[in-house]
Amino acid sequence: QVQLVESGGGLVQAGGSLRLSCAASGRTLGFWAMAWFRQAPGKEREFVAAITWGGRSTNYADSVKGRFTISRDNAKNTMYLQMNSLKVEDTAVYSCATGPTNIETSPRRYAYWGQGTQVTVSS
Repeated sequence: QVQLVESGGGLVQAGGSLRLSCAASGRTLGFWAMAWFRQAPGKEREFVAAITWGGRSTNYADSVKGRFTISRDNAKNTMYLQMNSLKVEDTAVYSCATGPTNIETSPRRYAYWGQGTQVTVSS
């Protein structure tokens, strides 16, 4: 059984930075892709970024492109999301996900999820 735990969320001023981590435990992830999603109150869950197992291919939502960077360290079974130039509209619960899939933007394509970490950006 794969377990994912996010950390690094918190309160930050607009224009600031945060680095989220997603630590995996249990069964080895193998060659699975990993991704970040977020959900704000009253809104649907939306895709943020995804990365292949080898890290050579990434995908970003247009809303975060150029500001967020996704990476992973397979030796540590950990994925990261470096968030720079944060905006108030980035406020949401951020969740990491993985599964036996290629890079996908739909949350339905990922089998395993973390519980999420709150990111709040103040003006």
